[in-house]
Amino acid sequence: MGITTQQQLTRSGYKRTEVGVIPDDWNLADFDTIGSVIDGDRGTNYPSSEDFSNGGYCLFLNAGNVTKEGFRFAECAFISREKDARLNKGKLKRNDIVRTTRGTVGNVAYFDAAVPFENMRINSGMVILRNTSSLLDTTFLYGLLRSRLVQTQIERLSFGSAQPQLTVKDISKFGIVVPQFLEQGAIAEVLSDADEVVRMLDKLINKKRDIKTGTMQQLLTRKRRLPGFSGEWKVKKLGELLEYEQPTQYLVKDTEYNDDNDTPVLTAGKTFILGYTNEETGVFRNVPVIIFDDFTTASKYVKFPFKAKSSAMKILKPKDANTNLRVIFEKVQLIPFKAGEHKRYWISEYQHLEIEVAKPEEQTAIAAVLSDIDADIAALEARRDKARALKQGMMQQLLTGNIRLI
Repeated sequence: MGITTQQQLTRSGYKRTEVGVIPDDWNLADFDTIGSVIDGDRGTNYPSSEDFSNGGYCLFLNAGNVTKEGFRFAECAFISREKDARLNKGKLKRNDIVRTTRGTVGNVAYFDAAVPFENMRINSGMVILRNTSSLLDTTFLYGLLRSRLVQTQIERLSFGSAQPQLTVKDISKFGIVVPQFLEQGAIAEVLSDADEVVRMLDKLINKKRDIKTGTMQQLLTRKRRLPGFSGEWKVKKLGELLEYEQPTQYLVKDTEYNDDNDTPVLTAGKTFILGYTNEETGVFRNVPVIIFDDFTTASKYVKFPFKAKSSAMKILKPKDANTNLRVIFEKVQLIPFKAGEHKRYWISEYQHLEIEVAKPEEQTAIAAVLSDIDADIAALEARRDKARALKQGMMQQLLTGNIRLI
C-alpha cells in the first residue's frame, strides 16, 4: 500500500487515527475496554412525580442538574430511602462520571469529592461512565470526555433531529486516547487547576449577586436610604407609572434560529433568549423596556433591540420622565403576586397593584447603585468566560498531544 497524502502530512512522532492525529506513544481504546456504561432504571419502580420531594435520602438527577460545566444543584428532586432501595440500576459511586444522552446530548459532570451529596441516581436520560481500568486516570478521563476529541464523535453518533440521542452501545465505542499514566496525571492536574479558576470566579459572581439582592432589598423597601435623601415615598399604581404596547408588529416569523444571527428573540419566561433571528424588519429598538408575560406575570428588563415570540407579552414603558424604569422593574420583582387561573393579568389585575415610589432624584441614585453592582458582575462574568475559553483551548492542545507536558 502506498503512502497517502494525509500520512505524508502527519508530523514525525505522531500517527493518524480514527479520532485524529495523536502521539505515537499514545494508545487508542474503545471505552468499553477501559470502563463500563451504566444506564438508569426503567422498570416499574421508576419514580413518578409523587415520589419526588425537596429533600430526602437520594438526589434523583435530571437533565437540569448536568451542564457543560459540571453539576448544577439549583433545583433538586429527592427520593426516599425506601424508593431508592427498590431501584436496580443507575446508582452513582464516587469518581463516576455522568453524561446526558437525550435532548441536550453530551453534558458531563464528575462525582468527585467536592459534590455535597452522598447518594445520587440518574434518570433515564443519562448514563454513568465508570472507569474500571488501572491504566486510566479518572480526572484525565473527565477532561477527555469534555474535549472536542469526544464531542466530534458525539456529533457523528447522535441521532434524532427533534431530540438527539446517544445509545449505550454508541458510548461503549467512544474512541479513548490513553497516554502513559504519568502524562495523564500531569494533564489532569493542569485541567483541574483551570477548572478551579472557573469555580472560584463562579463563587465570586454568586457572592456579588447575593450582595446585589441584599442591597436591592434594603434600598427598594426604604430600610436603607442613600446619603442626602429623606422624606416619604408616594404610593402609586403600576398603571399610573407604566404604559404598555402590544408586541404584534415585533413578532418573529421564522423560528429557525441561528446563533450567528444578530437579533435575539425574547420571552419573559425563564428561557428569556429563545434564539437569534436574521429578520431585519419589526425589530423593537426603543429600549430599555420591561417585557411582561401576560399569563404568568414573569418579567424581564431589556436594554437591547429584540423581536418577540408570543403575542401574550406586554411591552412596558415609563409614562413620563419621573419614572426610572430600572427601579420600577426591581420593585416589581418584590411583589408577592401568584398567578392562578389561565388569563391575561396586566389589564385585569396587575396594573392596579400599588408600590411605593421615591422622588425621581432618589430613583436615579438607587438605579446608579444597582448599575454599578451589575457592572462588577459583568466584569467577573467576562473574566470567567475568558478563563473557560482558555481552558477549552488548553484542553484541545493537551488532550490531542499537540502540547506535551512529559
